[in-house]
Amino acid sequence: MIPRYSRPDMVKIWEPENRFRIWFEIEAHATNALAERGVVPASAAQALWTWWNTNPTIDVAAIDAIEAVTKHDVIAFLTWVAEQVGDEARFMHQGMTSSDVLDTCLAVQLTQATDLLLADMDALLAAIKTRAMEHKLTPTIGRSHGIHAEPVTFGMKLAQAYAEFARGRERLVAARAEIATCVISGAVGTFANIDPEVEAHVAAKLGLAVEPVSTQVIPRDRHAMYFATLGVIASSIERLATEVRHLQRTEVLEAEEYFSPGQKGSSAMPHKRNPVLTENLTGLARMVRGYVTPALENVALWHERDISHSSVERYIGPDATITLDFALGRLTGVIDKLLIYPERMQKNLDRMGGLVHSQRVLLALTQAGISREDSYRIVQRNAMKVWESDGAESLMELLKADPDVAAKMTASEIEDRFNLDYHFKHIDTIFDRVFG
Repeated sequence: MIPRYSRPDMVKIWEPENRFRIWFEIEAHATNALAERGVVPASAAQALWTWWNTNPTIDVAAIDAIEAVTKHDVIAFLTWVAEQVGDEARFMHQGMTSSDVLDTCLAVQLTQATDLLLADMDALLAAIKTRAMEHKLTPTIGRSHGIHAEPVTFGMKLAQAYAEFARGRERLVAARAEIATCVISGAVGTFANIDPEVEAHVAAKLGLAVEPVSTQVIPRDRHAMYFATLGVIASSIERLATEVRHLQRTEVLEAEEYFSPGQKGSSAMPHKRNPVLTENLTGLARMVRGYVTPALENVALWHERDISHSSVERYIGPDATITLDFALGRLTGVIDKLLIYPERMQKNLDRMGGLVHSQRVLLALTQAGISREDSYRIVQRNAMKVWESDGAESLMELLKADPDVAAKMTASEIEDRFNLDYHFKHIDTIFDRVFG
């Protein structure tokens, strides 16, 4: 990923030095287990750890130079380690294949990345909850198809987002568990040249589960589900970002991104305050979702393995996690500093002359003895007058003057159907369901 959309902690996970360190730990733990079973000398494992504990520097450039000749990254790494450790290093990698190292390492990196993403989601959830509580009873208009529907509260909008991201977090926890598997099973997964207990030992040391049955690789349905989960979380980011973008439109302006001192919105128009952060989040979400299809296509490999998945994962592993990490952090900042305008929300609620209360009148007329079809027709003909007057007419006053309505409802009963608080009587129930 480019530095503009990267954060240091996540980037470090995917840097070559971290990858090589994980490779070494896999090889050294496996050598330990082999030594315990008498397959290799105990001195071999001891030599590896002695060197590691006294000389932790990884010479990435030297390893790359060897790979330029061998055209094989794991062999290049093993060759470099052998040059550092000496003769005892020949006992590394006994009975193992390259994918034992590569796949187990990828599992470790993805779990490391997921732990950062879970922390990101915790921060985002906390920010959303704070603002939801702040605006629990702040009236605003609900919209369907982009058109005024019925009143909601701004806190309820945010509670919905909280519930969605909470589900996303649960999915991410499950995806972490599914991806966190270790494979040390040899060339085609039969353990012909290495004992399954070696795999169990390495898995335990790295905090992974053993892969129940592997080929030469860990089955890629695990990875597909993992990246699909990241894609769903990205879509949730876009959903909330799109809401903010719509609310920031000049004609709406119920909320907007924080505009810092000295910030500029346009090179040409000094008055502009654009929703640049949430627009950026929309684009980043597209990128994360773009990595899902290659992950799905990686599931079908030839026989026990081919390497068509390898180049894909070298891209999507770092890029998807780095991008999502940045996006979650950016969205947290947007919500934390979001400028919210309750007065504008109330103004927009009142904008269309009370049309938002039409359903209450419809229901009242049906309860007063008029058929639903006739009730709908009566309310709609008055509502259309308000609509066509662009809110200049009052639905309440038109209904009071309508003889069909007046025959069934008193003026006081009509007025009661325009009570805004009526719509919020179950907000506590909704909040209890979401926040407990």
